[in-house]
Amino acid sequence: MRAIFRTAQDPTPIPDPNTTENFSEPFMPNQPSPETDLLRAAYAAFNARDTDAALATMTPDVAWPMAFKGGSIRGHREVRAYWTEQWSEIDPHVEPVFFHREDMGRILVDVHQVVRDLAGTVLGDEHVGHRFTIEDGLIRAMEVCPLP
Repeated sequence: MRAIFRTAQDPTPIPDPNTTENFSEPFMPNQPSPETDLLRAAYAAFNARDTDAALATMTPDVAWPMAFKGGSIRGHREVRAYWTEQWSEIDPHVEPVFFHREDMGRILVDVHQVVRDLAGTVLGDEHVGHRFTIEDGLIRAMEVCPLP
């Protein structure tokens, strides 16, 4: 099997989605489930800049990190304002690669993130971790975190 690496700057291999190595429960790479369907829809809406569709996947008081600026925000209005500002300065694209169920109902997503400036120059191309808390079928919180 050929190892796939995150980036030249971070040469740690991406875990094989068919194993449970280093994790208490298996990855859910292509297994449909309500949680992965919800998260895939949120990522697709974000990438399409469809704010209304993205916010429809979240609780009204969602807790969200301001990864681009630092800090955190809460609620649809603040997330909409943050994304609007972010998209006026950079062009991020986030693609979920693997989903991993964690303790307390959280899901860690290995995300391939490519960030470009508005002229199209790549500013960053890396894998990042997004940890989601899902409650009653909606995203309650998201945090950016290191990948295992």
